[in-house]
Amino acid sequence: MLSIKDLTVRLGGRPILDRASAAVPPGARVGLIGRNGAGKSTLMKTIIGELEPDEGTIEMPRRSRLGYIAQEAPDGSATPLETVLAADTERTALLAEAEGCEDPDRLGDLYERLIAIDAYTAPSRAARILIGLGFDEAMQERPLSSFSGGWKMRVALGALLFSQPDVLLLDEPSNHLDLEATLWLENFLKTYPATLIVISHERDMLNNVVDHILHLQGGKVAMYPGTYDSFERQRAERAAQLAAAKAAQDAQRAKLEDYVRRNSARASTAKQAQSRAKMLEKMQPIAALIEDPSLSFDFPDPSELKPPLITLDLAAVGYGETPILRRLNLRIDPDDRIALLGRNGNGKTTLARLLSAQLPVMEGEMFATGKMKVGYFTQYQVEELSGDETPLQHMTRLMEGKPPAVVRAQLGRFGFAGDKATTVVSKLSGGERARLALALITYDAPHILILDEPTNHLDVDAREALVQALNDYSGAVILISHDRHIVELAADRLVLVDDGTARNYDGSMDDYIDFVLGRNQTKEEGKPKPPKKDGKGTAREREEARLIRSRITKAEKAMAKLQSDCAALDDALIDPSTAKGALAGLSIEDLSKRRAQLASELEATEAQWLEASEELDTQG
Repeated sequence: MLSIKDLTVRLGGRPILDRASAAVPPGARVGLIGRNGAGKSTLMKTIIGELEPDEGTIEMPRRSRLGYIAQEAPDGSATPLETVLAADTERTALLAEAEGCEDPDRLGDLYERLIAIDAYTAPSRAARILIGLGFDEAMQERPLSSFSGGWKMRVALGALLFSQPDVLLLDEPSNHLDLEATLWLENFLKTYPATLIVISHERDMLNNVVDHILHLQGGKVAMYPGTYDSFERQRAERAAQLAAAKAAQDAQRAKLEDYVRRNSARASTAKQAQSRAKMLEKMQPIAALIEDPSLSFDFPDPSELKPPLITLDLAAVGYGETPILRRLNLRIDPDDRIALLGRNGNGKTTLARLLSAQLPVMEGEMFATGKMKVGYFTQYQVEELSGDETPLQHMTRLMEGKPPAVVRAQLGRFGFAGDKATTVVSKLSGGERARLALALITYDAPHILILDEPTNHLDVDAREALVQALNDYSGAVILISHDRHIVELAADRLVLVDDGTARNYDGSMDDYIDFVLGRNQTKEEGKPKPPKKDGKGTAREREEARLIRSRITKAEKAMAKLQSDCAALDDALIDPSTAKGALAGLSIEDLSKRRAQLASELEATEAQWLEASEELDTQG
């Protein structure tokens, strides 16, 4: 068991962990979660001994092997395969000793141990890990120095997984991975034979891999059994209990204060008033769960433009004189929600740069509406923010000539109100910098948002806020993300970038996941099915299907909103004191009329959804 006892860690005089205690059961797979800046990485660094605690201890069984990825990526002339194999230090030492050993007895012992640790199957095991992380056979034999930083970090991850430590510590392991490698990693970690502690903000990974949640908030940690969804339910129940307890205490406090105020001056009741005043002093306030009012996204809606916004006709794009993608036929309309699928290196970012006019068309044609504005987000924009400037300075320069109130309003859409707007960027968390970059690219209300891995620095709550903002945004969205939870909730059309081109993927995300993991496939199925090529009617039929799917999506969103409104009305009818917003103050009769009206709207919307779904089924 790994035991954390009364752990206190201060950085720069500020307590990050404050007498935190938890016990991790042997063999548990734990998701370590918390808001950005809560201290998750600090806790992990303390566990591995990189940071010394100011107070408290971390205890674990003797000779336990800890595994953690160093911040510096591996480099040099060694290949990825050699680097991963070298991570098994015992195997490496035994092989080196056996090579020069002349003592037959010792040599026999060495070979016996090599067989016991499966040393001779190690190359194939290492290769399988690297393939899962996206390295084909040729890439496995290239020197590390030929790879980018992101690919080197994949090698470091592969080496760590291959070494199979007794306690495996992973800090956002999917940040350098594409969706395909993330799916493989999840599958690998599900059956990891020892203790796992993973920092992750990806809901799917936390639901599919872990069996405990360790929640870090306010310097304290609390262990919850189950997945992230289970933790959310428990947290919601606790929030409801706290809210009820706080409401009851506030009511009691108000009564006591009123009594003291009315009776302190009267001799006959002064003693009782003094007694109640002491009760007030001893009353410990109940704090509701911390909510962050700065956690918000609100993309400005663009002006209306007639479809299509962009059309690609047998277009090609690449770098220099080398095309990366060819035969691109793609249409983007104002209400499109498109996710680009495919492994890193297949051309997703290249296609995004073409659509944002950062790369020219090399062949074919690209038509774009003249008044169209594009907001393009990449991780480079986050890294290039000036650390010495404030969000207000960044936005003021971009919106030159605009009144200060307008500039601040745009910052406020993304949670930078009050002092946050005048805090230098170097003092902002990674998630706050990502939100600032999103604020900067949307200042002019773009018609298309192109988001290339927008979630890398966002915690779980911020990712949910981003999904909500994308669903409320009225422009088109093109999304590249390894977080399939966001893809599933924010995209209604999938485009596969593969084999030097991009084409609509007719299956669902579940179908694509099954393909990536090799499930439900015959031997002949080597890749996702391409679009049908059945004659002149194909393009028209596919356009009709796209419009039908758009109707279905709109109906589903409308149904969800109506169902939510109905639930709020039901609560208000049961207890009028719970009514909020426009419902507050309405009579039972008015609430009943509104409930009947919503029920009628919901029935009509469900009929539209059913009709569109049947149309799509008929198209086949």
